[in-house]
Amino acid sequence: MKEVSKRKTHSERRACRVVGVSRSTARYEPVPESEANRELRRRMKELAGKRKRFGYRRIHAILVREGRRVNRKRVHRLWKKEGLQVPRKRRRRRRGPKGEVVRKALYKDHVWSWDFVEDGTERGGKIRFLTMVDEYTRESLMIRAGRSLGAEEVVEVLEWLFLTRGVPGYIRSDNGSEFIAKKVQRRLEENGVRTIYIEPGSPWENPFIESFNGSFRDECLNMCVFGSVEEAQEIAEAWRKDYNEERPHSSLGYF
Repeated sequence: MKEVSKRKTHSERRACRVVGVSRSTARYEPVPESEANRELRRRMKELAGKRKRFGYRRIHAILVREGRRVNRKRVHRLWKKEGLQVPRKRRRRRRGPKGEVVRKALYKDHVWSWDFVEDGTERGGKIRFLTMVDEYTRESLMIRAGRSLGAEEVVEVLEWLFLTRGVPGYIRSDNGSEFIAKKVQRRLEENGVRTIYIEPGSPWENPFIESFNGSFRDECLNMCVFGSVEEAQEIAEAWRKDYNEERPHSSLGYF
């Protein structure tokens, strides 16, 4: 007697219920990636290679500037798929109350702010950078590099900016010796510039220059090794021009 085997069949609905998947998932067939999508991914990786500290929002802004019609969600999805996420910087805890900025800038050249940033050469020498920004436009007005920058160099920076840019209403800074020096104070008074000094140990009272210096360190200083002060000045100036002319700014809606 021959053994007869019977083949049992089940409905698609029942089979999907048994394995725990939806019918739409079972029926899904991958769609080949379009040429436009491949080109977009290629351009994103190219930009990420050049702008190693930029996140997907700034990359999206650059793509829009280039005339590409692409929304931010699509860029974010492809950004994650390509593994291009930038490690997040650890935020320092602020001490003390966070209040409103005293004398907030209302127009261009209303309030400038300045501060120092320190770095070093590959041989271990110290380099100081004096940075100055317009708080209203977020424009970087000057980055001056030097082994040691004192009151003389600060006055030189002021004279150059007053000659080429004009005179602001106020300058905001901490109480560093270079900023409260008599030579500096005299030059400011002669030009009718008033000063705003933040409380000691309260960098959040000077948020615009703090933010700028954070970007300067993250995108320039941490990415370069300087052989000399001259090289540091050249690189810093190139970065400053790019910051003003090309870099999308989050505080200005990435434009």
